[in-house]
Amino acid sequence: MSPPGRPKGEYRRAKPKGTPMTDPHANQRRRFLRHGAQLAATGALPMLSSRARASTAGVRGLALVHTHTGEKIDLVYAVGEHFDPAALGRLNRFLRDHYSGDIGSIEPRVFDLLHGVQRLLGSAGSFEIISGYRCPATNARLRESRGGGVARHSLHMEGRAIDVRLPGVSLADLRDAALALRVGGVGYYPREQFVHLDTGRLRNW
Repeated sequence: MSPPGRPKGEYRRAKPKGTPMTDPHANQRRRFLRHGAQLAATGALPMLSSRARASTAGVRGLALVHTHTGEKIDLVYAVGEHFDPAALGRLNRFLRDHYSGDIGSIEPRVFDLLHGVQRLLGSAGSFEIISGYRCPATNARLRESRGGGVARHSLHMEGRAIDVRLPGVSLADLRDAALALRVGGVGYYPREQFVHLDTGRLRNW
């Protein structure tokens, strides 16, 4: 029988003193991470929504929209220390040189940089991509057509740089979040409406 004053069905046995409180979702997260590590080894990480990724420890994913091709991508690319080769391949193709179609190899730290910036900002939106990989021929042509505004040895050619903006977040806030991470270079281009991020030496302009 339930104690007086407590609605029927709400009586619960008292927890013994000294019994630690447990997170009801902890076992689920541990199972997911173990399973994710196994899947990462086979190149088949699970598909999760942005909200699910944000609430699952160790899972890193990105949602991107390319401003030149109109393509969209939303995927998990890593769990813990394990990067999914298939996901990285899809991201490489997505971030190809949109002028020439050449596909480069994007350094995974670029994706972790974007992920870190987004977490710091508390945003779940999709990054808009202005420029990812850039082949040498494209880089040289852009240098000629833009009056030297493109670096001769641009890190875009090495797959170590990306130009982005994040809808709903001001460019200044995006820049400041990237600077706070102290990972590499941060370029602020308010007129062109993007922020440049790279994994080179620590600097900003």
